[in-house]
Amino acid sequence: QVQLVESGGGLVQPGGSLRLSCAASGIIFSLSAKGWYRQAPGKQRELVAAIITRDGSTTYADFVKGRFTISRDNAKNTVYLQMNSLKPEDTAVYYCGIGGYWSQGTLVTVSS
Repeated sequence: QVQLVESGGGLVQPGGSLRLSCAASGIIFSLSAKGWYRQAPGKQRELVAAIITRDGSTTYADFVKGRFTISRDNAKNTVYLQMNSLKPEDTAVYYCGIGGYWSQGTLVTVSS
């Protein structure tokens, strides 16, 4: 049974930082594509960042380049999203997607 357990969301002021974590079980983590996505109210889910190859190559949406960093720890079966310089428009429910499976989502609210 595949499980993706996400943590780290919450309320942060503009300019602040948060780190999201997504721990996977029941899946061959090291061989699976990994990504972070988000969905704001009234909008479609969109890709934020992804690790696209086994050697760890990454890709980012233009709206987070230079602010967010995706990383992984294969020993812990965990993927992270470090979010810096957060903006109100980053407010959304964030999901991790690994090997075709989805986490439950965590709300990130950027507001003063």
